[in-house]
Amino acid sequence: MNRRGRENDDQVPPSLKVVIEIPRGSFLKWGSSGSLDFISPVPCPFNYGSVEGYLGLEGDLLDAVVLGPRLPRGTRVDVQALAAIGLTDRGLYDDKLICSSSALSRWQRLFVILFFRFYARCKGLLNLFRRRPGRNACEGWCAAQEAISRATPIIDGVEVNPTVPF
Repeated sequence: MNRRGRENDDQVPPSLKVVIEIPRGSFLKWGSSGSLDFISPVPCPFNYGSVEGYLGLEGDLLDAVVLGPRLPRGTRVDVQALAAIGLTDRGLYDDKLICSSSALSRWQRLFVILFFRFYARCKGLLNLFRRRPGRNACEGWCAAQEAISRATPIIDGVEVNPTVPF
């Protein structure tokens, strides 16, 4: 993965099943547990969800952004993970897989990174308001396979109960 969010040309992007929690254009930020985390002042520019088979480093399902048209909440979609963005929230590192059915354009890569830089700042303000200390920052691009390798595969029957409140 280079710094511009492009996979190496000789690697086949991993295919994953993503469950959409926040449809593109929604103001409601739902968590993987089904609870409402917060109401955003701006709509989410992407379909946002999680990969049911993996736990991210913060103890919740591995996050995934699905580019393309709006998908209804609860939709399960098979997509390719083309890249990932690293995000630190309250000092906890969290990968966000960037998924699409086609290669990322230069403008999509730019929009994704700018969004997550903005998101990290807004989340920092929300955490300050909620009195939840810790660093918040967008850490930049990495390879999708790197992000997946940091995640923990979920064994059938294991219930996901994040220990960190979102």
